[in-house]
Amino acid sequence: MGVHAFRMQLKPGKLAEYRAAHDAIWPELVDLLRDAGISDYSIYHDADSNALFATLTLADESKRDALPQHPVMKRWWDAMAPLMETNPDNSPREWPLARVFHLA
Repeated sequence: MGVHAFRMQLKPGKLAEYRAAHDAIWPELVDLLRDAGISDYSIYHDADSNALFATLTLADESKRDALPQHPVMKRWWDAMAPLMETNPDNSPREWPLARVFHLA
């Protein structure tokens, strides 16, 4: 189990659409993420760079590895592709962030 942090890049002018999509997140996607052991998932927006910063807690790394092949995940990525920078398979481009400080 561990906390993962990463950055993604939103396309210009797409914050309202991105926020609306997440405000109406599909229940089947929520179930899929929870079944993969993901909890405490937050995404933050930096207005200056239009970057998205995400943190999540992952119970089991191996369960997360299966997500890219799941049809619900693929549909979500297809829906998000017009809003953010993506890889050729429409998965969001992610840049890992290393923790440099933690106060428990």
